Amino acid sequence: MTPVDPTTRTVRRSDHTTIRYTATGPADGPALVLIHGWGCDRGDFGAVTGHLPDDRRVLAVDLAEHGASRSTRDVWTIEEFGRDVAAVLDAEAVTAAVVAGHSLGAAVAVEVGRLLPGTVTHVVALDGLHYLGLFPAQDERRTAAAIGRFRDDFPAAVRGLVEGGSPTGTDPALKDAYVARMGAVRQPAGTRAIEGLVRWDMDAALRGTKQPITVYAVRDLIAQEAIDRYGDRFTIVPVDLGSHHFPVEAPRETARLLAGIGG
Repeated sequence: MTPVDPTTRTVRRSDHTTIRYTATGPADGPALVLIHGWGCDRGDFGAVTGHLPDDRRVLAVDLAEHGASRSTRDVWTIEEFGRDVAAVLDAEAVTAAVVAGHSLGAAVAVEVGRLLPGTVTHVVALDGLHYLGLFPAQDERRTAAAIGRFRDDFPAAVRGLVEGGSPTGTDPALKDAYVARMGAVRQPAGTRAIEGLVRWDMDAALRGTKQPITVYAVRDLIAQEAIDRYGDRFTIVPVDLGSHHFPVEAPRETARLLAGIGG
């Protein structure tokens, strides 16, 4: 694909949040919204966008305090991130869209589907939603322990996230690069966003989300328990495209997966 009219745009949510996003492709094309993961930014989808069909309208969003987006707000829930993305769809007058998110972005995509049931036609998770240690609602003891790891030793906690998303054989230099990048997330939003993720009740969110959901999950990272728990709610498709960050590592193949999702 040769990008058509790629532009960086801004939408302001009240006085506390400015969201930056990139719009690519014809304004009247079928819309695909791309949401990055925690500690990352819309640049993760730059190469993916370049491999999508020419007629696709692609909106790649920087979540608050990630990439070029800024916010001084006090609320850092997954629902609030969903409102960031919903504001972009509203600004672009999108009437129908597939919303795809990587990792934490997959949780945000679910919330966008819940917020905009008449607009979002399909939710896609790129190695998200199947991690049972994060996504289902945790009891307060486990929640406090998870958040405490980031507050007590942030670099080590980030390293743990990256290691957990790295199948055997992942290049150590690649893992180090992800650790460095994610570890540089702006604070306090970075830690607060992790808290929002850990406190997110995915089961409740799924009950309020009616769209079909497709999960492209790294084969070596899928737990049978996740398949047993959620197999009747979303379609889990194993992929062999690299680590948890496979959209960065395999952009052409990721674009092929996304292009195959219908409304």
